[in-house]
Amino acid sequence: MAFFDYSAGAGLYPCKTIKRKSRLRYKRFDSAAEALRFAIEDMPVALLRGSVLEVEEARFDGVQMRKLYEAEAYPLMRRKS
Repeated sequence: MAFFDYSAGAGLYPCKTIKRKSRLRYKRFDSAAEALRFAIEDMPVALLRGSVLEVEEARFDGVQMRKLYEAEAYPLMRRKS
């Protein structure tokens, strides 16, 4: 993946499902890194698949979010599994 600005503001649109147990809605983050951490570490795994991260008018799906989170360039500490 080309250069990605982890410090840019980001919007996270959680997956919209009919039978959703959680009431996650659009959430704005000061940085894309924080949005990625929330999506990967805190959101139910089932919701990641249909979720979208928007950063500077670019959109990223769940697979792309996971790659950005796992990249060497990711600036935040990751939660230990």
